[in-house]
Amino acid sequence: MSLVNAAHRRSDHTSAARPSGPRRVRQLVGAYVALTKPQVIELLLVTTIPAMFLAGRSIPSPLLMLATLVGGAMAAGSANALNCVIDADIDKVMKRTRRRPLVRDSVPRRNALVFGLVLGVGSFVMLYFTVNLLAAALAVATILFYIFVYTLVLKRRTAQNVVWGGAAGCMPVVIGWAAVTGTVQWPAFVMFGVIFFWTPPHTWALAMKYREDYERAGVPMLPVVATPEHVARQIVVYSWVMVGWTLLLLPATSWLYAAFAVLAGTWFLFYAHRLYAQVRSGVPAKPMALFHRSNTYLMIVFCALAVDSAIGLPAIGLPF
Repeated sequence: MSLVNAAHRRSDHTSAARPSGPRRVRQLVGAYVALTKPQVIELLLVTTIPAMFLAGRSIPSPLLMLATLVGGAMAAGSANALNCVIDADIDKVMKRTRRRPLVRDSVPRRNALVFGLVLGVGSFVMLYFTVNLLAAALAVATILFYIFVYTLVLKRRTAQNVVWGGAAGCMPVVIGWAAVTGTVQWPAFVMFGVIFFWTPPHTWALAMKYREDYERAGVPMLPVVATPEHVARQIVVYSWVMVGWTLLLLPATSWLYAAFAVLAGTWFLFYAHRLYAQVRSGVPAKPMALFHRSNTYLMIVFCALAVDSAIGLPAIGLPF
């Protein structure tokens, strides 16, 4: 009789531990969404919309914006999911990434691979039929670059991984411009450059905080292979170049964008120099303060672009 009772207790415990049907579905959907790294996608989309506004110096068609955002999100989700498949061994040993779906076996590795590939194909089909061929081709090129150049080649081999590999994160502005104009013109390349020079300070600030994580995983991020003072100095250098680069958009924008670019740039440079001063003086540095403000800075600059274009103020224009 006691054996029967014990069996019932085990059965009850197993039933309690196993999620119910709807809950299991929610957990599974949540795991697949997590593979796409939605926080990263949000940041990319924040830059895509202003690029579309600037391309036409007006508010684009809502349907075109929606199609571009959905196709772009699918492309970014594809790249991120495939990155999770390749970097599962790294994610297991890093505290920051130990809760990712493949580490917790929430999603089988094979399923994650298929999911990433389907999203990639879907992004091309979506953009090709609803936007244009150029935008679709650029999205696929971005996925391939992120996987084969950054993830498989640069990430585990060089401290310059996020400098050159970060080019993949710059492509949404180019895709947004191509979606509106069907071409790629100089303002798109300038916006590309803004994000390109923004990426190292943003990522190195995070890596300073999680240096031991990257060291344990064998990823040669700059804070792992260089002194904190060298890293902070590089952050300052890239920050100055980034802020200066934003001013290259002045011929295509008005005084409104110029004012926000200068004010936001001054604000960001203050925190970059403060981090450098903290490191040099031996005071406990707070790199995450710069990391979080880097997100806010990028949002301010690109939102200023969008508002400037939507209002339709006269562009400053070229001096010749």
